[in-house]
Amino acid sequence: MTGTTTTELTITGMTCDSCAIHVREVLESVPGVHEAQVSYPDALARIQLKHEVPLQQLTDAVAAHGYGAHPRSGHVASPGSGQRLHIAIIGSGGAAMAGALKAVEHGARVTLIERGTIGGTCVNVGCVPSKIMIRAAHIAHLRRASPFDGGLPPAPPAILRDQLLRQQQGRVDALRHAKYESIIDANQAITVLHGEACFNDGHSLAVRLNDGGERAVTFDRCLIATGASAIAPPIPGLKDTPYWTSTEALMSSTIPERLVVIGSSVVAVELAQAFARLGAQVTIVARRTLFFREDPAIGQALTAAFRAEGIEVWEHAEVSAVAHRGGTFVLTTSQGERRADQLLVATGRAPNTRHLNLDAAGVTVNKRGAIEIDPGMRTSTPNVYAAGDCTDQPQFVYVAAAAGTRAAINMTGGDTALDLTAMPAVVFTDPQVATAGLSGQEARRRGIETDSRLLTLDNVPRALANFDTRGFIKMVAEANTGRLLGVQAVAADAGELIQTAALAMHHRMTVQDLADQLFPYLTMVEGLKLAAQTFSKDVSQLSCCAG
Repeated sequence: MTGTTTTELTITGMTCDSCAIHVREVLESVPGVHEAQVSYPDALARIQLKHEVPLQQLTDAVAAHGYGAHPRSGHVASPGSGQRLHIAIIGSGGAAMAGALKAVEHGARVTLIERGTIGGTCVNVGCVPSKIMIRAAHIAHLRRASPFDGGLPPAPPAILRDQLLRQQQGRVDALRHAKYESIIDANQAITVLHGEACFNDGHSLAVRLNDGGERAVTFDRCLIATGASAIAPPIPGLKDTPYWTSTEALMSSTIPERLVVIGSSVVAVELAQAFARLGAQVTIVARRTLFFREDPAIGQALTAAFRAEGIEVWEHAEVSAVAHRGGTFVLTTSQGERRADQLLVATGRAPNTRHLNLDAAGVTVNKRGAIEIDPGMRTSTPNVYAAGDCTDQPQFVYVAAAAGTRAAINMTGGDTALDLTAMPAVVFTDPQVATAGLSGQEARRRGIETDSRLLTLDNVPRALANFDTRGFIKMVAEANTGRLLGVQAVAADAGELIQTAALAMHHRMTVQDLADQLFPYLTMVEGLKLAAQTFSKDVSQLSCCAG
């Protein structure tokens, strides 16, 4: 037939050739479609059009019947305009980068807008530098003290913080270049604007460029991925002092003799222990207890481990004033006065949304300023999506990246969601803290009757062989079915076992299913099997590797 044009879609959700037939019939029912050929093995639809048909009309028709559809990479994404779909992405961190690459893969062109350093928080001033510092501190600690000091006499190290910092920053720079800058530079479908963006309306942005001037950016879709920044509590006197956030702490070339940390969650405890192991005298001031939002056993175990290392933990301590006099911080608290050479404030992070002029685009935020999104990362405004720490989702970079990917799929015609039911999380203290799924308290708040067991690590052969039995593994199951609902672990390698628990929950396994699996002997993950076995037997009466 003359006068026809052809477009191609990638089709997701097909499971057999019958599905392909169904998708073909759906597409051929769209007015303007002359003929459709659909291949299940190739996940491909090749569509001949008698006249212009909006891409959205094709993808909506497919989505209405339970399948996903998005433009084939390299093909026109906006047939009506003759141009590729244009997506503006505000930010360049984990969510932004994942979204940009997936959008390009699906045929879009992307304008990436970054006001600061390419790469966002994680690689530059978050996950990567903090884990390097934590690892260095762990090595320093083991040289001073380990369970094997009797046969391996300790040799306390000299801490050359400036050299450690150079090593840390070198790896940060290398990863930023390899995983962000070089990839962007090599991708002709991504244009970078260095500046600060704000919305004019639901279809355009004004970008104040860092080197002067302003650029208008119109878009078909927009992804907000601006991340979050550290916040400080309204303590009298605090804002007038040179306190640290995590950013300044990680970039410090010196280790203070005395360090006070205000906070009780991930950043506070990770950096508190790292600085203590690098030579600082550390006091943690917690308004409640450590990890008060988690199972109480977690905070209790970590507090005990910290105190055993000489880290002071002040629980239920309110800070009423902070002053800085003669180079010394003076904190007035409900448990007395505390002086320090440096103060680290790690009390949370707030979404970077205040300067985006979201009202102009009709985007809704919650009382914290976090953008409210649905499971498909859609905001309250059509064509505007959001992902990562600027939203009401959990603030983890792997959640952000997964959300960015799914947002891009949905922005280019697909229909997918992010399931956080069994989301794993790790705190890189020693012992580590790892969780997945629901705690017993969370399950009960949802009206689920539970059965739980707590296995201390003196029942785990790997922990015994390591001479390190600090911590526990706790399992939460649904009472009437035995289905695994959650796992909480405090252990030296808790982060290495939690993904197994998350997979078990994802596949709706019961604790008996888990107990029946084969686990290698003398691995920490074997503790999951033992914890599962405690629901039906006394594991202390089993042989060392009983099945």
